[in-house]
Amino acid sequence: MKTNVYSTLRFVLIVLFIILAIWFIHRFGVENLRGQIAQLGAWVPLGIFGLRFISVVIPAIPGTAYSALAGALLGFIQGAIVICLADLFSCSLSFYLSRQYGREFVQKLIGERFMNRVDRLTQQHLEGNLFLMSAFLMTGFFDFVCYAIGLTKTAWISFLPALILSIIISNPPIVALGAGILEGGKLLLGFAVLGMFVLALITGLVQSKWRQQSRS
Repeated sequence: MKTNVYSTLRFVLIVLFIILAIWFIHRFGVENLRGQIAQLGAWVPLGIFGLRFISVVIPAIPGTAYSALAGALLGFIQGAIVICLADLFSCSLSFYLSRQYGREFVQKLIGERFMNRVDRLTQQHLEGNLFLMSAFLMTGFFDFVCYAIGLTKTAWISFLPALILSIIISNPPIVALGAGILEGGKLLLGFAVLGMFVLALITGLVQSKWRQQSRS
């Protein structure tokens, strides 16, 4: 039930971002927005990188909307690079903190309520299974998965391929959504819709497995 609420919250934030982005486009125009963004220079990608990074390390802060924001402000290519790098470093840090300092430190960092989710994820037997780890990392609770895997015996060298695979598959559709809205690209929007549909299917399958494991 809590997982559904968390997923719904992420979805609502994305919808609100889309509405806000459309309003800005109609209010100021695409060229004016691009001019304002260009004047800020490197601060825009650095700012988005920082926001996304923090939202992963501290999972209480929903970060899905930052992927769409990156696409809208930076375009698809640059936006995808920024978000993928932010996820790579932040997820690796979460894994390291969990492995190095253990459960008590992670609980202090993310709170007892979210720690219960991490504990349930550690019971999913993800270690040693590249595709299962990748599938869980593609879902909306991937930030908790990184902490959970760090608490298992999984080596970082085994975790890294699953992390990279999940980042490459799960991030581009949402970044494309933001880029497609600002640029009016039908191809990008089509790719975004298709990609998000696939991610929704993966999330549904993973959550089904999660519930079955919890009952057994």
